[in-house]
Amino acid sequence: MAVQSGTYRGVSAEDRAAQRRSRLLDATLSVWSGDERVTMTRICAEAGLSERYFYESFRTVDDALTAVMETIATEIEQTSTAAADAAGDDLTARVRASVLAFVALVERDPRKGRVAIIESVAIPALRRRRTQLLRHFGHLAAEETHGKWGTGDENRNRSEIAGLLFIGGMAELVTAWLDGAVEVTGEELADAVALMFT
Repeated sequence: MAVQSGTYRGVSAEDRAAQRRSRLLDATLSVWSGDERVTMTRICAEAGLSERYFYESFRTVDDALTAVMETIATEIEQTSTAAADAAGDDLTARVRASVLAFVALVERDPRKGRVAIIESVAIPALRRRRTQLLRHFGHLAAEETHGKWGTGDENRNRSEIAGLLFIGGMAELVTAWLDGAVEVTGEELADAVALMFT
């Protein structure tokens, strides 16, 4: 029978588990980006699932928070890299396209920007991973300029330092933008960041 094989209404047990995990991730994002403390009870209530389904996907709340952060970081990297690649070889155009894609992502779902850049600082278990991700994005920025000042170790170090400065500054700029302290359009923000980068 279908139920015995793990299939219910044409959906396999694995697919149903994946759907529940997706609902829990979205619920975690919603609760985390809100004003309330993140708890398993609140996540499950937001997702409309019982706590046993939470444990099907995660061991702890910190695991769920980490999974959300990793998902957002992957989306940011894939989206911005694809936009840069589509922009061609011109450095300024690549940076502008990359930033504009990131800004558009955050405009579509501001929760993702708040969680990745702002809220993650307040979670001790995530602080180290946030730092690692910022350094990873700083390295990607450095790779964009590799060879601009030559290819020796000294120039590679210079690129890495510039990449970290760039990503750190951009994180602060986006934080101010999300908080409403800087009132600019996404286009204006992308223009400013591209000019700073080049």
